[in-house]
Amino acid sequence: MAKIYITRKIPESGINLLKEKGYEVIVNPEDKVLSREELLNALNGQNYNAVLCLLTDKINDAVFEAAGVACKIFANYAVGYDNIDLAAAKSRGIIITNTPDVLTETVAEHTISLILSISHRIAEADKFTREGKYHGWEPMMLLGDDFSHKTLGIIGLGRIGTRVAYHAYSGFDAKIIYYDVKRNESFEEEFKAEYKETAEEVLKEADYVSLHLPLLETTRHLINKKRLSLMKPTAYLINTSRGPIIHEAALVNALQNKTIKGAALDVFENEPNLTAGLSELNNVILTPHIASATIATREKMSSMAAENIIAALTGKAPLNKVA
Repeated sequence: MAKIYITRKIPESGINLLKEKGYEVIVNPEDKVLSREELLNALNGQNYNAVLCLLTDKINDAVFEAAGVACKIFANYAVGYDNIDLAAAKSRGIIITNTPDVLTETVAEHTISLILSISHRIAEADKFTREGKYHGWEPMMLLGDDFSHKTLGIIGLGRIGTRVAYHAYSGFDAKIIYYDVKRNESFEEEFKAEYKETAEEVLKEADYVSLHLPLLETTRHLINKKRLSLMKPTAYLINTSRGPIIHEAALVNALQNKTIKGAALDVFENEPNLTAGLSELNNVILTPHIASATIATREKMSSMAAENIIAALTGKAPLNKVA
């Protein structure tokens, strides 16, 4: 009987799929991120055949060593996999998979909701009302900005960035400009979008900039003090991709000094910690890495991770193999 270790409580759909195959499934009984030592201790000497891990788990060679030779696959419960040392996995012949596609629509919806919320000052207005400051309608109270007919700049045109463009173009008549390492002419034709040769060009022209990039050495701190200074003082920055793409201290400074008008973040540079001063600002909306957090999407992620494990343990090629 194959043994599977799951590093944290996840929706039951995937767990049930594994149990239906007759596998022994052990789930971390504590619903918290395991420390390095806790993870190593949980795996060491247990002869697991597969591990279902999360983005918050740092999977390196020491973890693979603890998992032992019986372990064939680490199935990441996420689209991104920057938490995993792919080179170390390859050297040990361990399969790495992720959960793409199933969360595209959900993250795109969350991105659009952040755009609308920051521009219409929704969080600020909610707090204002709850604090008893609303004493009647006023013509100049909490004035925000429209999103319709504005220019949306997308940096990173993957599945999610493309879907965000769809909603912005189809629902709000937004002008779409974008930068990606690969130009997409069919995308340009469908959404009347304009390709920019550099991220800097997008930052200079856009009223709203939405980031949809993987975390790589080339994208870490892509948005820094210099690039923030290129943005319009009326512009907004939205990030639902990876926190370290933004140099958070530089962003705090830009928001404090009104270099840009506002920002909306679902991810942070040093999660779960926030850079000093960020939470005190009224011109930023902060959500706790929940862009994919709908019941249906998280259930699909659970099932997909389990299906990748089942494929690997039955000698088939997982559909979502990344290494």
